[in-house]
Amino acid sequence: MNLTLAVDDQATERARAAAQAMGKSLNQFLREQIERLAGMQQRMIEHDAFEARCLQSNARLNGWKFNREEANERG
Repeated sequence: MNLTLAVDDQATERARAAAQAMGKSLNQFLREQIERLAGMQQRMIEHDAFEARCLQSNARLNGWKFNREEANERG
């Protein structure tokens, strides 16, 4: 699908230069951003479903608390 946008010429040139500095064309950069935005809703749905499963879980920590030192131990 093709998409037409109305953007100020100066803003377009600055955006093109910024994309080029990242090693991308402006078209490539915008395509990636649109794809990322389109996937955001699906990630939110998956996150909400995961959170609901966690909240409905019968799992218990039996008094266990997060311990940063234990988590960072190298074994």
